Amino acid sequence: MRRREFITLLGGAAVAGPLVARAQQPAPVVGYVGSTSLDGYVSNQVAAFRQGLNEAGFVEGQNVTIDFLWAEGQYDRLPILVSEFVSRQVAVILAGALPAALAAKGKTSTIPIVFVVGADPVKLGVVASLNRPGGNVTGISQYYGALGAKRLELLRELVPSSSSAIAIISNPKNPNAEDHLNDVQVAARAVGQQTDVFHASSESQIDAAFADLVRRGDSALLVADDPFFSVCRSQIVALAGRHAVPTIYYASEFATAGGLISYGSSSSDNYRQAGIYVGRILKGAKPADLPVLQPAKFELVINLKTAKALGLDIPPMLLARADEVIE
Repeated sequence: MRRREFITLLGGAAVAGPLVARAQQPAPVVGYVGSTSLDGYVSNQVAAFRQGLNEAGFVEGQNVTIDFLWAEGQYDRLPILVSEFVSRQVAVILAGALPAALAAKGKTSTIPIVFVVGADPVKLGVVASLNRPGGNVTGISQYYGALGAKRLELLRELVPSSSSAIAIISNPKNPNAEDHLNDVQVAARAVGQQTDVFHASSESQIDAAFADLVRRGDSALLVADDPFFSVCRSQIVALAGRHAVPTIYYASEFATAGGLISYGSSSSDNYRQAGIYVGRILKGAKPADLPVLQPAKFELVINLKTAKALGLDIPPMLLARADEVIE
């Protein structure tokens, strides 16, 4: 073998070594911490999250791994779940809903966190500001809680105001509960609408709340946004139907499941945007440089089949404004 050929072979081996090592590096891991459980509703969110990752250039099983942990509406489990991802030093944590976002922020100041929350992330201390979140946290604000007053307006349009109160069911374990209730009650007082507030953080308390609001003769119900209520979606929708209580919800998945009416931002679009943000961070972007995104898509969904079962006539003007009508 000539000396020049030998040197060329050595050089090729020196180059090939790092290339092989680089090719064998494991894909980055995204730790997805969900405040709810994996069901049809959440599956849509997960699919949208994967879509956003794909748009950012990451495909699960090829160049990124997603591991999931679910709190199933039990918020006290979230710090433990987050700690597992922190101990494994995942590349990014996706925090689904406010309780998960607060748990993640409390457990790490170094691992990037992308949240999807329905509350005001600034007011509740998740980020410093929307434009400049600072630190290791950014994400998507679903704007669910801030729409409570609008839902009350829609409910009064659907069920003309009377001397009866409108019930509100809220989970006191949600850090957003007080703000949400305050917004709705301020709006109610402004139009002279009486309200009854019921607290529920377990399935039995949901049953008890419905029994109580029916006993009081409340004319309608507003369900405050909360991950636990999403877990109990079938129970709440069934109770509203059984007791013939016109009810408005914060997410379209309730109306799809048989609920009367819902109004809120598109959770699928919000989670898609979260996937894009996670992809940008995996490519090197800093959470502090990514402003918190506001929802771009809102959905008013009316279930006509449920309205007929309740003996309700949907006002034509309200029906015309609906983004989706389920028949």
